[in-house]
This record gives sequence, structure tokens and C-alpha cells, in this order.
Amino acid sequence: MDPRGLARLDRRISGCRACPRLVAWREEVARTRRAAFADWTYWGRPVPGFGPPDARLLIIGLAPAAHGGNRTGRMFTGDRSGDVLYQALYDVGLASQPTSVHAGDGLELRGVRVTAPVHCAPPANKPTPAERDACRPWLVQELRLLRPTVRAAVVLGAFGWQAALPAFAEAGWTVPRPRPAFGHGAQVELDAADGPALGLYGCFHVSQRNTFTGKLTPEMLRDVLRTAATAAGLRPAK
Repeated sequence: MDPRGLARLDRRISGCRACPRLVAWREEVARTRRAAFADWTYWGRPVPGFGPPDARLLIIGLAPAAHGGNRTGRMFTGDRSGDVLYQALYDVGLASQPTSVHAGDGLELRGVRVTAPVHCAPPANKPTPAERDACRPWLVQELRLLRPTVRAAVVLGAFGWQAALPAFAEAGWTVPRPRPAFGHGAQVELDAADGPALGLYGCFHVSQRNTFTGKLTPEMLRDVLRTAATAAGLRPAK
């Protein structure tokens, strides 16, 4: 575990300008703002991961929301998707409070880190394959830094699953072939030649579409988090 290395990585991520379309979009959103947040100074940069450097459980999403993480500078913070995720983490004892409003609100995660395969807010929440691939080295470096402690990962949605599998392979875990398909409740064990295996868990994304329609209910999310946290060696609340 290298807390200074992870902090340095987060700083480097927040200064990245590798993808012109994403840079233009995130900065335009930060300039124009949404009326409801007219008095905010938007972050408007890539959003690094959030959580302790010795996390045993990693949660991987898709990308920051234009008026969520792109506004607040913290993953899944300031939007309805984050409201659902952090409430569930609090319910199972993995977060200090049920809300995540801004980066200075006192929220602490317990044994959990939250990240994404794409660190900039994309137009229409849809990164291109090229943007996904350009951002992958950041996730690979984050995984390598977390390898001493991380024992399980929950991937939210098919995009994150497809983006994360090659990153796990590059970071030292063995991904089965053919590659395991995404599904809610999917469970895969990724072996490693030089260290402990990692339990990989699929979960529908906490998007408004999924939560409003009931495709993903709070209980479904809590069940996946409890299962993954237990596999990671944490003690989730019942």
C-alpha cells in the first residue's frame, strides 16, 4: 500500500488533457453551468478516485456526471446516482454518512474506494471507445497501487465491465477466456500469479433510468455490496 503514490496519481489524473472532445465538454459545462448551480464554481477537470489508499473493496462506475462529479470534483457526488450509491454504502456500514453533497462534506468511506474507467464527464454520458482506451492507463495504475489490499471489485454497468477487464489484466490479474459476460449478480474470480485473487462482481449501474424503473432497487444494490464486502474481508452491516 502506497498512500503517497495514490495521492500523486490522483493529482496527475486531475490535470489530464488527453482527449480534446472531453476537455472541451467538461470545461464548457463548467462555464455555462446549470441554473440550479449558478453560484457554484465547477471543478471542470478529470475526477480522481475517492476513498482510502488501503481499500479492500473497489467500486468502478462509468464516468463523472456533467453536473455531479464534474461540478463537485468527487466521484458520484452531487447527482441522483451518487445519492443511491452512497445511501446503500451507508446502509451496509461502508460509509460514514448517507449523503455525498460536496468534497468537503465530511464523508468517509470504510475500506472502499470509488473510481471509474473514464475520469472526464462525457457528452450524453457516452465516452467513445478511443476515450475509454486513452483513459485506461490511469485505471491500470490505480489497480496496481491498490493490489496489496484490494480483494474484491464491484463494477456498475456493462460499459464499466468491458472497460475494466483489460485493465485488471494489465494490472496483474488473470481474466478468463472467453471474457466473462456482464450481468447483475455476475461473480468471477480473477487469479494472480504473484498475489491473492480478486473477486469481481457485476451490478446494474445506479443510473436514474435503472433506479427509477426498478431495474435496480436499493435492496439489489445492497445485496451486491454486502456480498462483495464480505469477500473482501470487510464486515458489512446486515
